[in-house]
Amino acid sequence: MTQPILLRGITWGHTRGFVPMVATAQRYRELHPEMQISWQTRSLQDFADQSVAALARDFDLLVIDHPSIGEAAAAGLFLPLDEFVPEDFLDDQATHSVGASHRSYHMLGQQWALAIDAASPVSAARLDLRERHDCDIPATWAELIALARRGLVAFAGLPLDCLMHWYGLCLNEGEAPFREPGRIVGREAGLAALDALAELVAACGPECLERNPIAAYELLTSGDAFLYSPFAYGYSNYARRSTVAQPLHFGGLVSRRGKALVSTLGGAGLAVSAQCKSVPQAVDYARFVAGAEVQRGLYTASGGQPGHRSAWTDAENNRISQDFFANTLPTLDAAFVRPRYPGYIEFQERAPQVMGRFLRHEDSAVATLAALDDLDRRHRRGVVDETVCFTLKGLA
Repeated sequence: MTQPILLRGITWGHTRGFVPMVATAQRYRELHPEMQISWQTRSLQDFADQSVAALARDFDLLVIDHPSIGEAAAAGLFLPLDEFVPEDFLDDQATHSVGASHRSYHMLGQQWALAIDAASPVSAARLDLRERHDCDIPATWAELIALARRGLVAFAGLPLDCLMHWYGLCLNEGEAPFREPGRIVGREAGLAALDALAELVAACGPECLERNPIAAYELLTSGDAFLYSPFAYGYSNYARRSTVAQPLHFGGLVSRRGKALVSTLGGAGLAVSAQCKSVPQAVDYARFVAGAEVQRGLYTASGGQPGHRSAWTDAENNRISQDFFANTLPTLDAAFVRPRYPGYIEFQERAPQVMGRFLRHEDSAVATLAALDDLDRRHRRGVVDETVCFTLKGLA
């Protein structure tokens, strides 16, 4: 009896990250009985700040965060998919990208992963609680702070998430982070953004510093104490009646300084390790997962948050998610893309400690900005223009 071809994959441990990979692996095996694809998980924290070098040695398929691309491209950890995937398929992926998702996995002239998941911080609300609490959903920063002071805001204030929010607040102050060597952002903009973040944390209470987006959404959907989350990485799962008893209504971000806040792009890409021994099969499976038909159908139906734009405009996907996809798509389209220089993952692993000290009133804003700049200088290496960061629409 012929032995199956085995592929091992690593993703992150939430319904959105794990279940669609298992579902697509099962369906792929039904179409290709000679294949067996197994998926393991790592934590959301590890997904954000763990080096991919060791993972690329141990796994054939990797679901990754786009800042890993600098490290991966510099060290040749992943296969350059443009050498294995037809040009028309990549053209379709680029044309149907959600915001800069597809481009965020492109570096040094090559495509290192396929965007199978798209996300950025968005708002979420329990619309059924507005009358009980006699309030409207906030539209401005001032209204958000007022609602938070009433104890009705479930803010995802984990220092790592606050780092992402700080990038967006810097943009709101008129400066894109990481554009100049030697500093992340100008002093005036950086300090003002830190002060705004501290204002929100103070209004929400110190417990928010322990809360990631999943925890915020669990609070909102498991009880009636909280009404609103101002910006946390969106999870369409929490907008689905098949997942939660009280689905959330997701939307864009509040305005501040007369303009809507900008979010920081997240999402996930599917890469093939350069150590993979079954390259044609691994690449074909990656195409299967990232293709429009699976993204619109099986991937989304299994709890995934797809990366193909056609899935976000699909009527059925919006029906089952209270219009999550249609309502948040403009925010993702304008999202800021984090740096992808080879040392950024180390920066992102350490910077939350600096941010946490500031938000716990252990360091001043001035000291915090200096410490973040120092971390960036120490970890930035091998930088060329395209490895720093970018946004769409000229924001950066």
